Amino acid sequence: MSKSELFNSLLKNFMDVVPDVEAVIVSDDEGLIIAAKLDNSLKEKTLDNSLEEKTDSISVLSSLVNPILERIRYEFSFKKWGTASFETEDSRILFVSVKDNATVSIILNTLASIDKTAPYAYFLAEKCAQILTEDDINRIQIYIPNFEYDERQEFDRLKNQIYQMRLARGEYKFKFIIVGDHAVGKTSIVMRFVENRFSTDYRATIGLNILTHNYKFLNTAINLMIWDIGAQKFFRRVRKTYYQGAHSAFLVFDLTNVSSFENLENWYDELKGFISKDIPVVVVGNKTDLSKERKISYQEGVSLANKLKASYIETSAKTGENVEDAFSLISYHYIVKSQLDEENIVKTNLISEINKIINVKGKLILSFIGLNKYWNPALQLFTEFRDLGEMSIVKNEELEKIYSFNDKVIIKNYINHIGEIVDSDGVLFIFDARNKKSIDLEWRNLVINGLDKINENTSVLIGLRTSEDHTQTAVWSRLIEEFNLNEYLEKKMIPLLFFKITTEYRLELLDQFNTWISTISSFL
Repeated sequence: MSKSELFNSLLKNFMDVVPDVEAVIVSDDEGLIIAAKLDNSLKEKTLDNSLEEKTDSISVLSSLVNPILERIRYEFSFKKWGTASFETEDSRILFVSVKDNATVSIILNTLASIDKTAPYAYFLAEKCAQILTEDDINRIQIYIPNFEYDERQEFDRLKNQIYQMRLARGEYKFKFIIVGDHAVGKTSIVMRFVENRFSTDYRATIGLNILTHNYKFLNTAINLMIWDIGAQKFFRRVRKTYYQGAHSAFLVFDLTNVSSFENLENWYDELKGFISKDIPVVVVGNKTDLSKERKISYQEGVSLANKLKASYIETSAKTGENVEDAFSLISYHYIVKSQLDEENIVKTNLISEINKIINVKGKLILSFIGLNKYWNPALQLFTEFRDLGEMSIVKNEELEKIYSFNDKVIIKNYINHIGEIVDSDGVLFIFDARNKKSIDLEWRNLVINGLDKINENTSVLIGLRTSEDHTQTAVWSRLIEEFNLNEYLEKKMIPLLFFKITTEYRLELLDQFNTWISTISSFL
């Protein structure tokens, strides 16, 4: 794209996202318009008001706002950069200085909120500055995100991410913010990671810069939306908008600048004040290439990170040292945190379904049957559900254990035999099928014996622990067929489901528990 085309696309994207905007102008200090976009409704309004009819929308826009631009230029005649707003009879005007000799002016309708528009205005100004100053404009990303944070949408996004992750064995998309003092190298770190380049020409970020970047980490697809947030004190009032919905953060300081290190706790406090949930944080000491000018030791950085309950890493945006590792570290923390969040969502749904059953029946009875007294991940996971109430051990023998959660949920665990399961609402069989070419005869006999004892409408699960070998897929189907249970299921009309247990067993089991308990609930 040419600069003109890039400006046109950027301003269009901006007006699509911020509906109260009637026009946007990028102009130089001589009042000449560099780029502009006029909403069609405003163009019609200006023509209807008997302004000289012009076919060129840029000329219409100049006629409309030139008096205001004159005032803006006067206000900026003694300032390096800044921002201000103006009221007219027909409009509200917000302007931001892009650089020493350029200004972005945003014309809003009279009912628009300046505070709501300001975060977008600073982001737009930053992108305009990039177009005007960057040598290679093809690097510039002109996507305008919606800054409105909706917790319900976030919940839905996380559920969808669970689904996508399980289909593709690892896909994560998350919002990552990078904050710290002025000139510590935040933008340089981002540029080194995203574009593998370093610029010696320093320009402060105007409020916000956002970049997206896709990369692979541990065979997992990572899609980062990186929010590089300006450090100027004036922008603090809009930084809350930028922080909302963040999933992880870098806190960056300059290893040669003591005050940037000392201010890091202030940035941490601001982060925690603006974000209600805990997110993974990595403290980054930047500019390791300036070893002779270094003021902060590695141990001091580690101590501060420990105090903030964060990880610590040192980087050089100039040489690229540890920059990719820093992003891999934050990605690792996010994946771990995300998996815990995903697990908690599934657990919450599961416990809600269990409580529905208890409210109707007064009690839920589940039986676990296996062959190994030392390995039963299903039982282990279920006994972690503290939200079900206080757990007590009713019976504790080598081959038979019974657990009770406030006498509302009863868990029976039998090893290598079928116990008293006639009153069970659900029965789970679990077998270790790793490296198996066929099932053991005792497995089938144990299942058939159990099916004979249970009542109709008892939900049954059979979990087979499998190896990670991809050739096991064909074997898996054969193992299921060898159980040959159709005639027993038809006789009692029992719902039965086979499922795999792999190394990622926790979420897999929780998913199966949800299906299991939902089936039981459907019989009420």
